[in-house]
Amino acid sequence: MAWHIVIAGGGFGGFYAARTLERRLPHQAARITLVNDVNFMLYTPLLPGAAAGTLEPRHVVVPLREELHRTDLRLGTVVGGTPERNCLQVKTLEGHTEDLHYDHLVVALGSVSRTLPIPGLAEHGIGLKALPEAIELRNRLLRSFEAAETLDDPAEREKWLTYVFVGAGYAGVEGLAELQDFAADVIDLYPRCRTQGMRWILVEARDQLMPEVGPELGEFAHRELRGRGIEIRLGTTLDAITADSATLSGGETVPTRTVVWTAGVKPHPVVQELGLPLTHGGRIATRKTLQVEGHDHIWAIGDAAAVPDPAKKDGAPSPPTAQHAIRQGRLVGKNVAAAIGKGKVKPFTYKTKGVFVDMGQREAVAQTLGIKWRGKPAWFLARTYHLVMMPGTKRRWRLLTDWNVQLLFGRDASELGGLGHPPALVEPTAGGTPSDGSASHEQASNGADPVRSPSP
Repeated sequence: MAWHIVIAGGGFGGFYAARTLERRLPHQAARITLVNDVNFMLYTPLLPGAAAGTLEPRHVVVPLREELHRTDLRLGTVVGGTPERNCLQVKTLEGHTEDLHYDHLVVALGSVSRTLPIPGLAEHGIGLKALPEAIELRNRLLRSFEAAETLDDPAEREKWLTYVFVGAGYAGVEGLAELQDFAADVIDLYPRCRTQGMRWILVEARDQLMPEVGPELGEFAHRELRGRGIEIRLGTTLDAITADSATLSGGETVPTRTVVWTAGVKPHPVVQELGLPLTHGGRIATRKTLQVEGHDHIWAIGDAAAVPDPAKKDGAPSPPTAQHAIRQGRLVGKNVAAAIGKGKVKPFTYKTKGVFVDMGQREAVAQTLGIKWRGKPAWFLARTYHLVMMPGTKRRWRLLTDWNVQLLFGRDASELGGLGHPPALVEPTAGGTPSDGSASHEQASNGADPVRSPSP
């Protein structure tokens, strides 16, 4: 009888675990099931490019059914687990909860934005962790230009043209830099906005931008952003948000209608419902072999797992980065295959080889194998790396096409916030449908097609 391997989560770790298992195990030896809430893997390092309109949103995701040929994709949400029964609870798209039994379980549920109990943050802040957030940021930026263009009062206009990013890690710096670059490209289309100018503020509680890349590259990024007119507030925190302001530590109140929260991540909350041992940081306690403590047939990888970092001697967990999740996914696939077949389960030994931070305007900072890069060479290296790492030849060509079109023709300024939210048939739509819907009702009552029939 074939072994049943269940993978919870279809991000980098889950995707590469499934692909490795497909290649390692014969079809008759195992049945692989991947549970995910969407049918794609998000290539998160390219999320700021999608937010800035450099990349088509569909080109920063990998359709799981296209790349995984033997894996049974189960769309649903993991809501709990019972390890003693080898059972995972999954809420399906239809809304009911079912038990999914396994012989081996790989937990790769990833992380969510880490929030703090700051007044107004949940109501008025927006993150940059998922594709809908990235697209909403782009649309919100364009809507703020449209709103500001209609206002006569400069003070009111300032609220719409001020953008505050909280958190100066990779996501915060890349997201702000890309969006500010996009805004600089399109602001010439808005005369009043261009005359008044924009204000961009980066708030960071620590005393350095991106400490992960070291002081030298962090200082380069600092100078690059300051050179664009971006205000950087180090050693500063966010105290409160309202619909039209942000209050910073020290009492300063910034008039703004856009506050972006990128101040870290935390394990997906559902890991607390799986019945597995957790560390103080809320991640699943994991051995070097990626097996969960006390459960030889359960494995955990990625942001939700406290996999010991081989680069550190104190047993600290690996950082929550895509490059670690990819390597852990590949290793867990090999280890599970070894555990149910022949071979030896091996420890995780990968150490960070480098970092890339794309800052827009053909600028970036990077560190590869101890060599520091900055400016255009780093920008070229960053794009080359992501092009190589993107799964699938078709998607690589799409990335190349998007990047080259943007370099030659700039970016589109259409605000498409209504996509995916169609109005009811009786509601007005863009293009001149009567606001009271009377013509549509009249035509419908006469048996006419309300779309093709001419308005009276």
